[in-house]
Amino acid sequence: MKKQLLIIMLLALLPFELFAATAEERGFEIAQEADRRDSGWKDSIANIIMTLRNKQGAESVRENRSRALEMIGDGDKSIIVFDSPADVKGTAFLSHTHVKKSDDQWLFLPALKRIKRISSSNKSGPFMGSEFSYEDISSQELEKYRYKYLNDEIVEGRDAFVIERFPEYEKSGYSKQVVWVDKEMYQPLKIMFYDRKDTLLKTLMYHDYELYEGKFWRSLRMEMENHQTGKSTTLAWQGYKFGNGFDERDFDKNALKRMR
Repeated sequence: MKKQLLIIMLLALLPFELFAATAEERGFEIAQEADRRDSGWKDSIANIIMTLRNKQGAESVRENRSRALEMIGDGDKSIIVFDSPADVKGTAFLSHTHVKKSDDQWLFLPALKRIKRISSSNKSGPFMGSEFSYEDISSQELEKYRYKYLNDEIVEGRDAFVIERFPEYEKSGYSKQVVWVDKEMYQPLKIMFYDRKDTLLKTLMYHDYELYEGKFWRSLRMEMENHQTGKSTTLAWQGYKFGNGFDERDFDKNALKRMR
């Protein structure tokens, strides 16, 4: 009996991923643990500096404000408002991410004074001229993908799991994504995006992680490189604040006009 208890105790100390019977199950368990660790933040605000670069390296800068609401039982909701330059000032983007169906997304265009719905067939298009697509801007819900564990690798000095994830939702712009998940933070360090022809399209690198509220890691600099066009986009995040008391009314279509 004592020997059985000792064996059970030793097994409990082993990493959870060792118990996965298949590469698919192990990949899902890694993604599930990452999702679990990033739950409970409720809502957030932040400022974003978006830097666009063309193939020649010429830059243009846009300043944005963002807010997000964590949802239980469905995908998160978010709003991004552009403050500069003048030609995009007042433009606002609203996203209602879903787990089992296509995301709902809208764009408020101040020049036209109207709200435009983003069609599900356009989710792979560039978000405001950047190398991030509308699909990338949505929250990455666990159930939206199938997973497969590949191996372990070192990324910029950090130990990471490498998993593939395959979109389960219709009209994704990607055939798959390869994700490097930090073993300590359970946050992404790198994502490689493959287009519908299974050709490498983009690479996203996450830098400068900071810990908020003692448990929520956030990357303060994201670098997206498009290998097919030579263009790139940097997102620099500032002023994260959690627990702002938002509710769903702050993320309805009317909120797009109120946040100008």
